[in-house]
Amino acid sequence: MSDVLVREVSLEQNKLLAANISRVLSLYGHITDSYIIEFFTDNLWETLPESWRIALSDLSAPELADQLLSNKTTSYSSVWPLSLLALKVTAQSLAFQRTSRHDIGSGDRKRPAEFQVNHCQSSLLDPLFRKHVKPKKQHEIRRLGKLVKKLSDVTRCHHVVDIGSGQGHLSRVLAFSQGLGVTAIEADRNLVTMATKFDHDLIYMLNKERRRLTKSASYDITSIRSPTPPRHVLACVDPQASWEEFLIQLADDTETTIDTSGSETRASSTCTQDLVTPIAASRQSVSSSDQLPFSQMNSFILTGLHACGDLSVAMLRHFARCPKVVGITSVACCYMKLTTCEVPQPPGVLAPSPQGNTHLPQYGYPVSSWVSGLPGHKLSYKSREVACHAIEDYIERLKGESDVLRVHCYRAVLETVIRGVDPTMKRAGVQSIKNAHRLPFTEYAKKGLQRVGLDSNTAIHHTVVENMLVQHQKVVAFFSLALLLAPLVETMILLDRMIFLQEQGYHCAVVPLFKPEFSPRNLVLVAAKGVRHLSDMLEDMASGHLRAGEEE
Repeated sequence: MSDVLVREVSLEQNKLLAANISRVLSLYGHITDSYIIEFFTDNLWETLPESWRIALSDLSAPELADQLLSNKTTSYSSVWPLSLLALKVTAQSLAFQRTSRHDIGSGDRKRPAEFQVNHCQSSLLDPLFRKHVKPKKQHEIRRLGKLVKKLSDVTRCHHVVDIGSGQGHLSRVLAFSQGLGVTAIEADRNLVTMATKFDHDLIYMLNKERRRLTKSASYDITSIRSPTPPRHVLACVDPQASWEEFLIQLADDTETTIDTSGSETRASSTCTQDLVTPIAASRQSVSSSDQLPFSQMNSFILTGLHACGDLSVAMLRHFARCPKVVGITSVACCYMKLTTCEVPQPPGVLAPSPQGNTHLPQYGYPVSSWVSGLPGHKLSYKSREVACHAIEDYIERLKGESDVLRVHCYRAVLETVIRGVDPTMKRAGVQSIKNAHRLPFTEYAKKGLQRVGLDSNTAIHHTVVENMLVQHQKVVAFFSLALLLAPLVETMILLDRMIFLQEQGYHCAVVPLFKPEFSPRNLVLVAAKGVRHLSDMLEDMASGHLRAGEEE
């Protein structure tokens, strides 16, 4: 089995890996726990061993990329301490592989082969599915759509529930390209409205093409079958809810549908009556009379493309506990929004309604018994936020010595200015300042002070500020160390989820499905009930792609 494409190992191996990562993070987790904006206020550089500071302080940005973050053989510009070399090798060897066989040796480091001709349009995705879809999302829905179809084939289940479906781009690929029955559930009313509109537009174009082909072939248009469009459900999936409550939510008839007459169908609930855009009478729609009501379906597959925070964990729990869920593909994101015992309500996450909620809290991390019992398993909010950074993109910035690299230093210096005015104001939300890297620091500071409600004309001690600004490269080096460890944090989170499934007897695998330079959160957790060798299934899928000439 190749560990380049698929990682499916035993429960004991995963337990050992989790324990090893826990030990590494126990020693060096203070680096990922640190806020880079406090580089000067908290003397972060001094928290590193002196030998590390000597080795890293004089490295240029390209040297940091090649010598610290690159996993390729490199020559070192000086003699590094063994502890730093050991950390680099350990971090890179313990983290999940992020590059798939599809993308090894790709001619363009940044773009998948499908975008070599046109950087904005995938050559492997039908133009009908590219409309309104950015290149990154085109890449994701094409590859994930094929994976879900493969899972559908091996589980013999042909209905998929798309969690957090957004504007329905993945749902349309699954329904119209892969021929699957799809229930798309989304909490944002505006996104459901757009998804429904895009469904209608696609059906119109399909029928237009169908009529053209029928006319040229001289046969009856009614003899041509079309896939059933996605069924949209406007609802918020509560990560604290049971799988029984989840099924009731999915079976609710407050969804939008497309009828056979070409006119709108109103949902029975008034909360979704305004979701459906009328379809012109000339637009023939797709019959859904052969699709069973959701409540009568015996099985379905769960999928989530970048389901945020606890939503990905809720999918795993439903897979493990609900007898109707036979498979899952989960692409997670926003690890900092995971609930933990220490931070039960992370910033930006709405607390669930207490009304009628008698459930004991179910935290998003850790979920497995094994990881919960490991000493040092706790992951801070900041470490989980660092794990969401686009590491490959930062390496490219380092190699190109991008001016954007100075922003971290700017913000760290500004933090000292803010605290000089008000010592109680720590980590104030300055947010992004447009083109900050192109501004002189004095102008940046004025905008930043204004953002946090302080006098923009506050006097700045220029000598002190300049002494900090010249340490720009040290700030970059410290942040690079955090990014070296960031994949370990992501691996620990995904390992916890794998172990959770394995503890209950399920087979699962982690797949680097997307090109990481294009889609940084590219690791997909796959599991199926009754399928013992997921790695074989996924390797066959990869081989089939290569034989078909899908990738260059």
